Amino acid sequence: MAWRQPKAPSIGVKAPFPKFIQPALASSIERVPSGERWIHEIKFDGYRVQVHMANEAVTIYTRRGYDWTRRFKKIADVAWHIKAGSAIIDGEVVVPAADGTTDFSVLQNELKGTSTKLVLVAFDLLYLNGRDIRGLPLVQRKAELKKIVAGSDVQFSESFELAGREMFAHACKVGLEGVVSKVRDSVYSSGRGNSWVKTTCKQRETLTIAGFALDEGKWDGVYLGRRKGDDLVYAGKVDHGFDKTSAAELRQRLEPLRRKTQPYAKRIAHRGIWVEPKLLAEIEYRAKSAAGKVRHPFFKGLREDL
Repeated sequence: MAWRQPKAPSIGVKAPFPKFIQPALASSIERVPSGERWIHEIKFDGYRVQVHMANEAVTIYTRRGYDWTRRFKKIADVAWHIKAGSAIIDGEVVVPAADGTTDFSVLQNELKGTSTKLVLVAFDLLYLNGRDIRGLPLVQRKAELKKIVAGSDVQFSESFELAGREMFAHACKVGLEGVVSKVRDSVYSSGRGNSWVKTTCKQRETLTIAGFALDEGKWDGVYLGRRKGDDLVYAGKVDHGFDKTSAAELRQRLEPLRRKTQPYAKRIAHRGIWVEPKLLAEIEYRAKSAAGKVRHPFFKGLREDL
């Protein structure tokens, strides 16, 4: 079984097929950059991978260079339909939700078995048909990538040239994790630099405190709930945003509210000290899972005004 091998384009530099390449990493910034030198892509919530196609074999590496071809068998099978003799593709393995967002917790569950839901989102091309193309401008590398994945089940990560802040606002509104902005003419550079930057959505929500956790007697955060009619549904656990004083004060408020059973409509597997769901917390987070759990939550304080 072999993929189609078109005539090698005369781009890049003729080079032997390399081993794992350290990936380019995006630096975190607070505001999306603006101006024509930047293009913007959706920030996906998955596992970063590097797909190597050479000598009629596919190998899939994790961000740190571990061979996960067996775990990502479906992605390896899909890669056979990419139209290249040899290639190295940079991308993200995700599990798409019905609303088009991606959910890391769902992905982790999928990896426990033989998954059929995994999708490769390809966003860069480092090597093609015997040639190293990392020195080409990003937009040219992406154009070549789009050609070779066309007609396959690989999802091409489109770049958007609209105003970065406009794209960021839209991404946050529809529940995506954020935006990755890249200098359109940049070469591919391993490691963290300033040619790729990421801006993460921050959302806020008032959630009910359903319980708290202790780790060997020390404060370990609170369990959250979201009201759905008369039911309280699990919304995740937050253990960031507390200092010694705020943790002690909150525990003092929660102790008199202790109860023996979970206040959730559907029991969760976590062990906690459960309380009457009377106190409300202001929570900042980046994204929500398909099940409604907050991701990367941060405790901002109690809402005494509601």
